Amino acid sequence: MEHKEALKQQRNIQLKRERNTLLKRVEKAMEGPLIFLGFIWLILVIVDLIWGLNPVLKILSVIIWIIFIIDFIAKFILAPEKLNFLKKNWLTAISLIIPALRVVRIVRVVRLLKGANLIKIVASVNRSMKSLSATFKRRGFGYVVALTIGVIFAGAAGMYAFENQQSGGLKTYGEALWWTAMLITSLGSQYWPVTAEGQALCLLLALYGFCVFGYITATLASFFVGRDAEEKDAPIAGAEDVKALQKKIDQLTQSINELKAITVANQQQ
Repeated sequence: MEHKEALKQQRNIQLKRERNTLLKRVEKAMEGPLIFLGFIWLILVIVDLIWGLNPVLKILSVIIWIIFIIDFIAKFILAPEKLNFLKKNWLTAISLIIPALRVVRIVRVVRLLKGANLIKIVASVNRSMKSLSATFKRRGFGYVVALTIGVIFAGAAGMYAFENQQSGGLKTYGEALWWTAMLITSLGSQYWPVTAEGQALCLLLALYGFCVFGYITATLASFFVGRDAEEKDAPIAGAEDVKALQKKIDQLTQSINELKAITVANQQQ
């Protein structure tokens, strides 16, 4: 009985390994196309919020949406641990449900539609984050800058969609773009959102700016300090100076070790 139970556990472990291997192969095979479609999807979301989509772009949006659904379902089926997969991709799942609500017109209330737009913006940015991360292969300075640009354009589109009909609101996308850039750089603005969706998006943008802008500032400061250190008369030790000092220390250590070896040899004689 115990032997059968042990065999069953081994089979389950082997099955999980095979599914994980197959899942990684599928993710690797689909990585390139999904990166491209993720950027296109974000652009379509921005265009939809600002100007709306013409029939051709609507068809393109639906095609991309269907591809994302097929990819999500395939990965969900292959995932050995379904619950963990949903926990990691719950935002993506919600973003794929929202277009279906629009198609079948289950959601008729304007307020709920705006709330759905807020989730769609966040989910689209989240997918673009994954695409950028896969493109840059590491979360370096270039990744953060590209992501920040995407957040500014997408956030501005959302703020314009939510606030353009309010008194004293953001009347053009250019105004929304300027307002979002000022918010993320912590400079602020005289206008503050009126709608609940705009306030929620404003909070998310402010949190993002607080977390990321300090990193960008520190990286730029390190860059300019490094440039100053490269000057000949600079009082700051740069990377080259540190390397030269380390080389001299290594040479001195080697000389000391050689002297110790000679001393020990003399003593033995």
